[in-house]
Amino acid sequence: MSLLSSPRLAPLKARLDVIARQWRISPAQRYWQLWLDELRACLPARVRQWLADETPVQTWQWPLSEPLPARRADARQWLLLPARTVMVQRLQLPLAAARDLASVVGYELDKFTPFPRDQLYYVARQDGRSAGFLQVTLVAIARDRLDKILSECAASGLVLNGVDVISGDGTALGIDLLPDPMRPAQSRSGRGWQGKLAWLCAGLLLALMVLWLQDRQQLLEQMQATVRAQRADVAQVQALRQQLTNTRGAAQYLAQRKAAQPTMAALLSELTACLPRDTWIDQFEIDDSAEVSFSGQSAKASALIARLKDCRSLENPQFQGVIQPDADTGKDRFSLRAHLHQEAADAPTADTP
Repeated sequence: MSLLSSPRLAPLKARLDVIARQWRISPAQRYWQLWLDELRACLPARVRQWLADETPVQTWQWPLSEPLPARRADARQWLLLPARTVMVQRLQLPLAAARDLASVVGYELDKFTPFPRDQLYYVARQDGRSAGFLQVTLVAIARDRLDKILSECAASGLVLNGVDVISGDGTALGIDLLPDPMRPAQSRSGRGWQGKLAWLCAGLLLALMVLWLQDRQQLLEQMQATVRAQRADVAQVQALRQQLTNTRGAAQYLAQRKAAQPTMAALLSELTACLPRDTWIDQFEIDDSAEVSFSGQSAKASALIARLKDCRSLENPQFQGVIQPDADTGKDRFSLRAHLHQEAADAPTADTP
């Protein structure tokens, strides 16, 4: 016993049957089939063969000819009725009728046919829309006539899967007049092309997700590489800034040291004032550590230390080596070393008035 056969679920089953019937007769179902045919045509031959419908269709023309040809056990059996056995009407209905076309047509069936609803099997097929109306093809057949046809088919051992109608040009209308209670249970094994198409769609969806994740991963890696490059640039800028700061600090320090030291002219002027008149200098040097060294000759070289203490620009004067007499000049040759006094940059110098 199926789940939908429960009395409580009977309304749901009836609603599902209505939806299935509307789908079979709707233009969307034909467009869907056309789209699937075009989609299958774009696929390689092997894929088309894999997706091919495994259940072939075997058709039978009414009235049946005796003896019946051999029936294929793996084929779906469809009966094709001639157009004279049915009633075909072209209708124009309001667009609102598209919500439940079968029910709307069924309520007004006696307006379109000479029979009441309970004496007919009918199919309402939606063909399109134009000028605010719904174009509908109504195909109806008397119940007793179709029941007799189906009984003869059953007596011949023919179990039908559907009943269609051949139009005047020899093409099938694409409808199904077979009553729902007489429809054989369709296989749910999933081995048809519908099941394969569903698996293909699932595979394509999975591949799309994988490709999307791969694209996100590549974008993330690119962003990480960009961040790393920016961090390297920032580190380089910070190193250059630190180097510039250090250079600026060193330059400021040197400028301050230079500003704190007396000028060469002021130092020489002050040293000339401190040294006696019988003393002259033949070598004078100031190194980077503000050490002053000079050498020369003097009549009284031993008294030079006391005289240099009066020079504000020199600190801690000391002799380097020994004092040696010079036989040519009769004076003492000396060599002195002192430290240059550091002053503030704005301090007045000896030659400042």
